[in-house]
Amino acid sequence: MAVRPNWFVGLPVLANHWFEQMVQGAPEGLTRFNGSDLHLTVAFLGACGEEAALRAWRAAPDWPTGALEVSLGAVVPMGNPQRWSALSVLLEDGREEVEAAIGQCRHLFWEAAGAHLDRRPPKAHVTLARPLHDASAEQRQAALTWAAALDLSRVRVELTSLALYTWSNDRRARQFRILERRAL
Repeated sequence: MAVRPNWFVGLPVLANHWFEQMVQGAPEGLTRFNGSDLHLTVAFLGACGEEAALRAWRAAPDWPTGALEVSLGAVVPMGNPQRWSALSVLLEDGREEVEAAIGQCRHLFWEAAGAHLDRRPPKAHVTLARPLHDASAEQRQAALTWAAALDLSRVRVELTSLALYTWSNDRRARQFRILERRAL
């Protein structure tokens, strides 16, 4: 079965010792992201196809903030509160600046790719893990308990580049691959 294409523009997040230490304690029932998958989504382009994704990439404006150091905050469930789809860490310091920058330029990517415009306000977050499709209610609750106990308040990361992502060729090893990248 062919995998539907998936394209998005994001800010890569360097995973170093903080990420490896954190995911070692993750409970069963989660697909933990590979450290090279960590990013802040700027514009989700969906199944627009490679040509449209590259067109959007080439039309990309300069990133408004330039390179930026941010700090991490709470790890929270994302998506439907009744059946969340991801555990993500919110930005703390730098959050308002990053969300304003996303809001300022994501529509340009969507328009150039002919992608669906998302009317929700930007939410600066980095997805760390997703529940398995067959995760039990107990596993989901254990994951929420684990996430609530994480303290990433001292973690600072640098956002130094913008990248065009798509699915990885081998999603068992990592979720995404970067097709294009440019420094901020």
